Amino acid sequence: MAVTVKECLELQLLEVEMLLSMFPKRGEFSLDEDAVPSIQRYLRNADGALPPQLAYRIALDVGEAKAKVELQVLLPHMYPQVAPQLFARSDALHRQQQLQLNTHLTSHISSLDSGDLCVCEAVQWVKDNSLPFLESSKTSSECASKEVRVKEMLHRMWIYSHHIYRQELRKKIFDCAKKLNLTGFCLTGKPGVICVEGLRENCEEFWRDIRYPNWKHISCKHVENMETEGSIDNLRLFHSFEDLQFQAHGDYGLRNDYHMDLGQFLEFLKQHQSGHIFQILFGVEGKLSDN
Repeated sequence: MAVTVKECLELQLLEVEMLLSMFPKRGEFSLDEDAVPSIQRYLRNADGALPPQLAYRIALDVGEAKAKVELQVLLPHMYPQVAPQLFARSDALHRQQQLQLNTHLTSHISSLDSGDLCVCEAVQWVKDNSLPFLESSKTSSECASKEVRVKEMLHRMWIYSHHIYRQELRKKIFDCAKKLNLTGFCLTGKPGVICVEGLRENCEEFWRDIRYPNWKHISCKHVENMETEGSIDNLRLFHSFEDLQFQAHGDYGLRNDYHMDLGQFLEFLKQHQSGHIFQILFGVEGKLSDN
């Protein structure tokens, strides 16, 4: 018999109780204070809208030196029938070591039996397997400090969303871009488009932060990397993080169903040497009007 969303959410709450007993100290286990109550309300009245996906973070001490590794967890409504989204991060890890750690973690979780709760297993795996990556990162850092850094990499991400309207979401986007020293733009309306450019680790942190914990209908359509022996600022296409709002088609005013004038958007892209991105974002070749 098919497993229901209600049954999956009940199992998720049981696992949270187990994790809380494993990590009772302040700061070890972090989740939004309304996360569990919102699920409990849904379980009492399953006819209502689905609650937000359950998201939490677990701080782990690894090795004798007690290096800090954080496991970020985002659970789809049908977990454990479908795999959780897991991401392990640490300030002590360089980008490459962090990528390798998460690749191995994902591989391990995918090898487990489908339908079983696995966050506790992921926690144990991270505690047992993070140390080699931490030691490798330390060695790499020591070697890098002896070398003269002559090259930098500019990372540019093109992000597509079905729509971007809400003021609090737009504020989060702009605050995050400013904090991480990213340039680019946010196109408000339907569709919504975001471009960020800067250091790779900053772009990736921006991407994680704006998606977390529950933004549906958003995807990173294209990524560009460019290396320079000078400053990455010389490679930026944008000098700030801009707020784009083009005239909408038709008499829609400020309703939440208005479509942006993509012809104006194409012209903007071409002014910033990015006309080729239009086809990547929308699947069609952009053409400007002769008028």
